Amino acid sequence: MVAVAVAGDIAEAEELREILRQVGIASTIAQSPDDDAVSVLVPEADLEAAQDAIEALTEPDDIIAEP
Repeated sequence: MVAVAVAGDIAEAEELREILRQVGIASTIAQSPDDDAVSVLVPEADLEAAQDAIEALTEPDDIIAEP
């Protein structure tokens, strides 16, 4: 599993996971023990498709950091 995005909190991470679910990409989340950031993880083979889905289905003003 590789990080496709870093969300500011669990709620934002779950929104990203829902976008990925809509396009059939499995994902999970991992919270950093050092801060509140939450990484959204996908299988390495799905990384490019996941990035494309997140980019296509989020508003341009949404702040989503790439890992």
